[in-house]
Amino acid sequence: MHQYSQGKFTTQGHKGIPDGHFEEEQGRKGFFGPVSHLIKPEPSTRWTRIDGPLKPHLFDTVEMPKASGQWQRLLFNRDIGIYNISLPVKDFKPEALRNADGDTLFFVHGGRGQVFTEYGLIPYEKGHYVNIPKCVTYAFQPSEDTTLLTIESRTSQFREPDRGIAGRNAFYDLAALLKPNLKLQHSQKKQQNLSFEVVKVKREDIWTTFSYAACVFDTAGWKGDFFPFALHIRDLMPIVSARVHLPPSIHTTFVTNGFVVCTFLPRPLETDTDALKVPFYHQNIDYDEVLFYHDGDFFSRDNLHAGMMTLHPAGFPHGPHPKAVQAVAKKTHTDEVAVMIDSWNQLHIDPQFEKFELKDYWKSWMKK
Repeated sequence: MHQYSQGKFTTQGHKGIPDGHFEEEQGRKGFFGPVSHLIKPEPSTRWTRIDGPLKPHLFDTVEMPKASGQWQRLLFNRDIGIYNISLPVKDFKPEALRNADGDTLFFVHGGRGQVFTEYGLIPYEKGHYVNIPKCVTYAFQPSEDTTLLTIESRTSQFREPDRGIAGRNAFYDLAALLKPNLKLQHSQKKQQNLSFEVVKVKREDIWTTFSYAACVFDTAGWKGDFFPFALHIRDLMPIVSARVHLPPSIHTTFVTNGFVVCTFLPRPLETDTDALKVPFYHQNIDYDEVLFYHDGDFFSRDNLHAGMMTLHPAGFPHGPHPKAVQAVAKKTHTDEVAVMIDSWNQLHIDPQFEKFELKDYWKSWMKK
């Protein structure tokens, strides 16, 4: 479709916005489909009241009880389940698990340890993604108290994003993937006198127990392109522009059929004097948007700390808080790490998770 324009407009999105005005992006397909930029005299977050289900949500996972090893469901739909899992070192007994409901992506919000798998041992620490494909048996063994943001893909596997003209090494090089080490796993089992003879399998969210006469982690060798792996955020190289703010989709880390996972990392801010430096006001028309705040100074929002999570539903226009627009003038870099999950289908809030919602979050954009 051809581009058209009327009235006041910019020739480059997120740049050269007329004084006293605000830009709102309205786009399809999560920032890389058809898009328009509207120039308005007031931000699109100037509501005085919201009645109905499209209110934004803010949750505090830090306040949740630490239920050892339990999958505490936070948000869900037919494509995805998002869970909080705590693995305390004290009195923790590693157990072999298998997820027959889908692929599982663990983001290590805190802690350190190792994961036994049928393919070999994978060490982990804070900032690791650990990907366990569907029906692969694994067992976490924490050496420090561990907290896992757990993302379950129920309708497809996790894939690399399409890097397009940026090239195959953009954002992260596949050489950075931490592959399982079979030899190390056998030596660790022997050294610790470990044997996993029971496997708990999850299917339709119901657990079935399989018992064996010998350890299930007994693989002598393997080959192929289906295996678990880990990827650390230090091996992610943010794609940036020195002149203009790039859309969140540029930070896509993993893709599935029903949602994407993005990682926001510290990066230099744009240097052009007329460039927008904060996340732009927008409607992410086709996606429900989840942000999990992992670490750092979350400059686009007020009163946040690590472990908080926001849910902005499709149809809800949003953008930076008023204080963030003022504070960014003195900044040269961002200092935040966050995981974003954009879901094509509407996300539902688990009733138990609702107990940890800060109900007045929708008021935080209002002038005080």
